Amino acid sequence: MDEALQKIKQNMLDKEILLSSFACKSEKAIKLQDEEDDMRPDFFKDIDRIIHSLGYTRYIDKTQVFSFIQNDHITHRVLHVQLVAKIARTIGRSLNLNEDLIEAIALGHDIGHTPFGHTGEKFLNDICKREGIGYFCHNAQSVRVLKDLENLNITVQTLDGILAHNGEILQNVYAPDFSKTKEQFIEDLDNVFNTENYSKKVKSMTLEGCVVRISDIIAYIGRDIEDAIIVGAIKRSDLPYYITRVLGNNNSKIVDTLVKDIIINSQGKNYIELSKDVFDALMELKRWNYKNIYESEMATGHNNVLENLFNNLYEAYLERINNINYLTRIEIEENIDKSDKIFYEFLNNKTIEYLENTDKRRIIIDYIAGQTDKFFLSECEKYVYGFRNNMLQTLH
Repeated sequence: MDEALQKIKQNMLDKEILLSSFACKSEKAIKLQDEEDDMRPDFFKDIDRIIHSLGYTRYIDKTQVFSFIQNDHITHRVLHVQLVAKIARTIGRSLNLNEDLIEAIALGHDIGHTPFGHTGEKFLNDICKREGIGYFCHNAQSVRVLKDLENLNITVQTLDGILAHNGEILQNVYAPDFSKTKEQFIEDLDNVFNTENYSKKVKSMTLEGCVVRISDIIAYIGRDIEDAIIVGAIKRSDLPYYITRVLGNNNSKIVDTLVKDIIINSQGKNYIELSKDVFDALMELKRWNYKNIYESEMATGHNNVLENLFNNLYEAYLERINNINYLTRIEIEENIDKSDKIFYEFLNNKTIEYLENTDKRRIIIDYIAGQTDKFFLSECEKYVYGFRNNMLQTLH
């Protein structure tokens, strides 16, 4: 690297001297593959690679909570990850942690999420279990997209934070495993795919990963309330006073309360902590959201139709993939209709290693998981018999 660029990089690294002793500094970054050095610190480089990835572009049309509702003001996955990044950086800056690492984890944490949110995740997990190919968890799939499907050479610390982000599990203390190694991360990743509920056991190797994990909850818990009010699932007056008197009754107040509580209670500590009153109120709000929002008719009313579509599309892809030698790229180029996107756009861009070592059934799971809501429905229209009638019943 040019000497002038090296000086610029060193200047950026020197600024990290001011970080907390519990922060993960860029000099500690672990890479899975060697590569040529450039002027960007490794975690900063992770951010660039994530936002320029194909997976990141598909955030734009993935459900957060509510599907099949035409309203430009409700949250989609792309906004959610930006909210997580902003909240996590606010906490990280206040605690003198590495904001580059925080932002990289936050922006990549849901990149493996399925179309139609956690509903789609459940259906893909059910298919995996039925087919005997392990399990599906969106956090592990996010790592898989960055590490294996797009081969971006993201640092282990970023991938580990993504794997450990599980925002559906709430704790009052988030403590990292500072002794965790690259080998342990790889073992954790393998176990999430092959051991049921192992995802709940994964701990981040960095304090930055812990910050993103709690920020995920902060970003969705109040925002989902605002979305539910917009679509008419709930009214603000429905929120219980015993919760709102502690946290507030709108997203702005909820975020403000939680962020300040974490910053105050985590100063100078090698873990992230919530005060008891705020943690208890947040736990109650999470339970309330599940009962009144996530399990509501407006959020789940299309699940039966979607379950059939996921299963039928999977079977249609499996039939097609069993009828062609997709390992031969020349055959793909010469014999496949360009409208058959699983071959022409997905498999034809994968490495020989991926094609030779990945079970056909897992390949289909990878493909479906990466789809946007709109693309999923367009593929169902092409391959699933009776799709149009099913969708007309769903939308009316």
